[in-house]
Amino acid sequence: MAEKLVVLSDMWGVKKGLWITSYFGYLQQYYDIVFYDCQQLGNIDVPVTTEENIHKAFVGGGIDTAVAHLLKKETEASHYLAFSTGGTIAWKAALKGLPIKSLTAISPTRIRLENEKPDAPLNLIFGERDEFKPDSSWEKEIGVDLDVIPSFGHQLYSDEKIISQVCLELLEKVTKKAV
Repeated sequence: MAEKLVVLSDMWGVKKGLWITSYFGYLQQYYDIVFYDCQQLGNIDVPVTTEENIHKAFVGGGIDTAVAHLLKKETEASHYLAFSTGGTIAWKAALKGLPIKSLTAISPTRIRLENEKPDAPLNLIFGERDEFKPDSSWEKEIGVDLDVIPSFGHQLYSDEKIISQVCLELLEKVTKKAV
């Protein structure tokens, strides 16, 4: 039976997320994938869908709503792959008891505001040019290692090179045989 992989979108959800199909192409053969659009999970419905309006809706309660919904929907330990806001949602849900086997979070910049980490294997990936990535003092204080990719910004998760690299790491989790 395939391992379960829960995928959480970025703040745009499926509206601007064609890149996410590349992840599914690599991973669907080896994982049982469950996908959540973070706008739907957080009950985000803004009349004018600008980046600023969507961001405000998430910060103004959407993240907490999404965390609550995720905790109700996911009750078995699973692997998580989450992008930007989705990474923050998975992180916060894990702190509230979401059972997680591993969390791969790409560009979850709002975790820089957290003061504790989930008790799970973490792979935190950021672009070097992402101005909102956590700094090295946060990294030390929380006790995590950030994987900072040179020459990339916040949207690195939509780049094919990064997609293949992240998917290879996730595939290693399920294709390696115990020795």
